[in-house]
Amino acid sequence: MATVKKSQQRAGFKTGEFVVYPAHGVGKISSIDSEEIAGLTLELLVIYFEQDKLTLRVPVAKIKSVGMRKLANEEVVAKALSTVAARARVKRTMWSRRAQEYEAKINSGDLIFIAEVVRDLYRSSEQPEQSYSERQLFEQAMDRMGREIGTVNKITITEAVELIQKSLDMKVSRIAKSEEVKSENGAEATEAKGKGKEAAA
Repeated sequence: MATVKKSQQRAGFKTGEFVVYPAHGVGKISSIDSEEIAGLTLELLVIYFEQDKLTLRVPVAKIKSVGMRKLANEEVVAKALSTVAARARVKRTMWSRRAQEYEAKINSGDLIFIAEVVRDLYRSSEQPEQSYSERQLFEQAMDRMGREIGTVNKITITEAVELIQKSLDMKVSRIAKSEEVKSENGAEATEAKGKGKEAAA
């Protein structure tokens, strides 16, 4: 096997560019190599994942099949943040089934799917604690989301996670207000009913 040449750009990707590889999250293309293997020339994107200290060599021909993509744009980031701020949509199925679905969403590499996992598995301090497996999946989704948003917005992962947390806190605050309004309306309805009975008597 011999490296025959190095290129700067292939299939719309270039060296120095950040990309998302579904199984590992955000990585950076360190080089684009052409290697000769058994008389055939194979073009490879060499991607380095800082968080895992991992280097992957992805054949250009397999970019689509492995689901590798460019970073999300600002519009998708905004949509992801509004997704985590929405009310959780938890299916009434066994945890093992839901865990598989959450894992598939995280490994899809789709930022909106990952945001849905963060939204559905988030627990505020007033809510029951997560199980160990729920916490693991939540942290994995939060890490993936934070790394991509941090890279897109050119901020640290800590700042990106704080940004996501703000959206989650907005959700908790909004739901709490909604519950207050419901209880107030319920109390008013009960009071009105009571007054109605008094008048009838």
